[in-house]
Amino acid sequence: MKSTILRTALLGLSILGISLLHYLTPLHLPYLHDIFQRFYYLPVILAALWFGFRGGLLCSLTVSVAYAPHILFQWGGGLALEMEKYLEIVMYNVVGGVTGLLAQRERARSRELQRTAQGLEESYNKLQAQSERIMTIEEQLRRAERLSTLGEMAAVLAHEIRNPLGSIRGTAEILRDDYRPGDPKHEFIEIQIKETERLNRVVEEFLRMARPQPAEMARCSLREELETIVTLTANDAKGRKIKLTLEPPAGDLFVNADGEKLRQAFLNIVINALQATPAGGTVTIATRQADGLHEIHFNDSGPGIEASALARIFEPFFTTKPDGTGLGLAITKKIVEAHGGTLKIESQTGTGTKVVVQLPKIS
Repeated sequence: MKSTILRTALLGLSILGISLLHYLTPLHLPYLHDIFQRFYYLPVILAALWFGFRGGLLCSLTVSVAYAPHILFQWGGGLALEMEKYLEIVMYNVVGGVTGLLAQRERARSRELQRTAQGLEESYNKLQAQSERIMTIEEQLRRAERLSTLGEMAAVLAHEIRNPLGSIRGTAEILRDDYRPGDPKHEFIEIQIKETERLNRVVEEFLRMARPQPAEMARCSLREELETIVTLTANDAKGRKIKLTLEPPAGDLFVNADGEKLRQAFLNIVINALQATPAGGTVTIATRQADGLHEIHFNDSGPGIEASALARIFEPFFTTKPDGTGLGLAITKKIVEAHGGTLKIESQTGTGTKVVVQLPKIS
């Protein structure tokens, strides 16, 4: 507001000063009047640049009103003789209007570019925050997968160790009865029994570690989780030359779930689909509604699964991959079932594979 007042005052003073030069300069010095009438373009152009079309036109009209009496009265009002001066008045208005219009358009374009730049900056900040969030989630998923794998392995090892450990302890207790206390062999057998007890406690600790921890259930957006998974696996799909597509639901879908564990389950399914699909194939993720359940369909165009392998697909450590652990789908099934859902796989050789996850709806 203050700058507008200052600019208006500056324009008014410049028009007044140029007009005084005209009125106070003798008529026998026409070359000076020719110079002074060109000076009027300065406030007209400035007004157009500062205030746009209306400002330029208003200033040119003001100049016309200030300059017209000089032509009419001091120069005698000869219309034919002073046609050049009247044309100069017309040019003031043309220059003011055209310059103002161009300046106004440029100002509007500048504002549009500024809004675009601001939008791009906001998008960049959002993408940066999302990238940091994805990196954090990815690290959490990797850590959770490693812990889950170690837990499964620990459970199997503990199970395999406990049985022979019980046999060793039972045998040692029988042998201990053959020797009296104080006998060196009796003492050695006591040490053996104590060590088996200590080893059994260690095994019990392994089993407790392998058991699933209580899930932190909360209201969770399926749409957001699936978009995160697609973002996480997009580079892998691109590197394999596979088209990965998410068909987003019409609205947002919510389930009661542990977001981290749900992401781990979805990530296992998508990674398996990408690994099974040849270059040029497709992996599609879509959602459906069925009887109070949200269904998430993961479809790939891979070679499919043989019936013999499909029957054992959820067995721990069963795998058809040379470098697979056989734990991914077993862990995924356990996670889905822990959320009150079901996991089904439909596949035939040569027709691709469909994985269907069903989870209870919440409002």
